[in-house]
Amino acid sequence: MTKEIASDSGKAALITGASRGIGYGIAEAMVARGDRVCITGRNEDALKEAVERLGADRVIGVPGKAHDEAHQAAAVERAMEAFGRVDYLVNNAGTNPVYSPIADLDLAVIRKVFETNVVSALGFAQQTWKAWQKENGGAIVNISSVAGMTPSPFIASYGVSKAAMINLTVQLAHEFAPGVRVNAIAPAVVKTKFATALYEGREEEAAAAYPLGRLGVPEDIGGAAAFLTSDQAAWITGQTLVVDGGVFLNAGVG
Repeated sequence: MTKEIASDSGKAALITGASRGIGYGIAEAMVARGDRVCITGRNEDALKEAVERLGADRVIGVPGKAHDEAHQAAAVERAMEAFGRVDYLVNNAGTNPVYSPIADLDLAVIRKVFETNVVSALGFAQQTWKAWQKENGGAIVNISSVAGMTPSPFIASYGVSKAAMINLTVQLAHEFAPGVRVNAIAPAVVKTKFATALYEGREEEAAAAYPLGRLGVPEDIGGAAAFLTSDQAAWITGQTLVVDGGVFLNAGVG
């Protein structure tokens, strides 16, 4: 049995796809408020580095692919061993292997995107619910996208999967109430390695579409996730919080 890791807040979180980018920003925010955190990621070396940067005294990493059911179960089990609880789940792991209109996509690509972006989120939610949240309550945050709320021709499969994530959020919020709150965050373009194709070499041009004058950074989403899992959001469930620098006002993405 793994020795339990101490916590200032008494709470613990599991964040998927958190070795870098948005997931890492969310982990930083939760560690900063005193939570213990389990992060997942595909690259074991990158995950180890992230744990060290975040603080191995309160952060653990579980490598694996988000769509792998065995990995989902192992991550929740490892978090329970280390923390004794999993109050918060953040489903951030995602993929977007192609940039193409949806009419031209191979159906195998769509299946891969949905397995990682949607089905894995449900799998982690089921595992966390059974292990802790059903009896003890908590909160879930699903990372969606404004691409799931408006046509996005170059990231079509990603957008469709993120629309499904929004509906999954509503369904889980209904089924897991009253003990577990479930909300989503819909970011616009955030400056991460994952999104570089949407702004690389033209960041100033891309940022010009945003009323707040810049692209997002992981800390923007970290703060939103920390809020939605806090007691300040105790009467919020089934909602999608758009965090986009105002770009949705212009009905444009990327």
